[in-house]
This record gives sequence, C-alpha cells and structure tokens, in this order.
Amino acid sequence: MISKIETYSFSVEPFHVDFTGHLFLGVLGNHLLNAAGRHSHNRGWGIDQLNERHYTWVLSRLCIELEEMPAQYEHVEVETWVESVMKLFTERNFLIRNADDGRVYGYARSVWAMIDVDTRHPADLLALKDGDILRYVLTADEKPCPIAKHGRIRVSNQVPIRTISTYYSDVDINGHINSVKYIEHILDLYPRVQYEMHRLRRFEIAYKAESHIGDTLAFCWQPSEETLADGLPAVEQIEVRKNMEETGTPAGDVVVQAKLVWE
Repeated sequence: MISKIETYSFSVEPFHVDFTGHLFLGVLGNHLLNAAGRHSHNRGWGIDQLNERHYTWVLSRLCIELEEMPAQYEHVEVETWVESVMKLFTERNFLIRNADDGRVYGYARSVWAMIDVDTRHPADLLALKDGDILRYVLTADEKPCPIAKHGRIRVSNQVPIRTISTYYSDVDINGHINSVKYIEHILDLYPRVQYEMHRLRRFEIAYKAESHIGDTLAFCWQPSEETLADGLPAVEQIEVRKNMEETGTPAGDVVVQAKLVWE
C-alpha cells in the first residue's frame, strides 16, 4: 500500500534567499505547495487528474511556524501528510527539516477545499471517488503536528496603508491571484530594518475570496498592544480588500487575512 507520507526535497538556491542569506518565505510557501501537489498526484488526487472531472484544489488557509529559516545552499526535506478529511475541507500538515543533519526548521498547517471549476462552488470530498481520499489520512495521534492550528483574524482598521495593482505575474493556473503572491505582497509592506532586527516566527494567512488580474488590492493593518523590546508590535494582522474605494471605506470584498508574529 502506498505510504501516507510524501517527502519532497530541494536545495536553497542563491536566487531564492533574501539579503540575510535565508530563504524567502514565499519561496518556502511554493515548496510546500509543490510537496502537497506531489503527494496528491501520487495518490490520484492531483490537479491534473481532478481537472478531468472539472474539479480543482483551492488553498483556504496556511500557517507556517519556524524556529529557523533554511539558509543558502542547505538541503531541505518537506514531509507532508493529510491529517483529516471533512465534507468540504481537508487538513494537510508539513514538517520542514534539514536533509543532512535532520534539524527541524519548523512545521506548517494548511486547509484545502475542492471546487467545481465551472460553477466555482465547493465539492463534497467524501462523495468523490467513493471516499478514496480517506485512505490517506494520518491522524494527529499517529503523526502529530506540534504547532497551533489557525486562529481567528480580526482587523477593525479599514484605512489602507498600501494599495497595489495586480498584473500577469500575479495570476496562477486557476486564473486567480496566486496564493503565494499574497504572502509576498504582505511581506513587502515592511522595511528592510524590520528583517534586520526581528525574525518572523509565525505567519498565518486565510484566503477568503478570489481576486483577478486588474483588481486593486488594499492592505489594512492592525497592530497588537504587545510590543517587542524596541517598541514595534509583536503581533500584526493584515486584511486585504479588493477594489476598495479611494476614500478608504470598506466597499471592497475581503480576499485575504493574515497574522504575523515577530520575535
């Protein structure tokens, strides 16, 4: 019987690191999604296989928590497995470690939905392929993922701190703005000194609605009262709205919410 765990390997290339010599979080996100895609495909649930039935996977939530970010030239392994399957969602976890010495960099959690590509409506995972997906579940008791699950994100401030347009390179194979592009755009909100003085320990992102090429994205910011030694917020929440009015009123739909924990 095919294993319930898939291991995906990659090397940290010089053009995938930031000025500190460590992997960009967005690039790590892409590797996690590649691992998820390989795991799904090898068990008959890949996007290409689902497209034949007019279905596709959509990422709903992603949480990455790291004790250390992989550095340039290091060899990395990503283990991925499915923790649970419900009617409309499935939970997938990741372990990220150094392939040479086994050092664990951190973990990630994700939540996925399957949609009908024609109607854009959610599909019943348990009804598809006679519930075959349940064969690949590895429960939390069998394979624990020690980081906390996704929490609620609330942003009361509706005045954007930045507004950007979307272009060709933002769009993925599903025709909407790529999941990882939102991560990159959010991290671009911060100056270089933020990354010189602090490390991003945990990043959560929830995908609420689709946006498409030509949409304008507005980024609203909510800091926590808890601060770091230099007075900067230890926790920040971001809400991304599309096609928000210039006045700053919340006319646009919320497409993404994110939470950043610094140390």
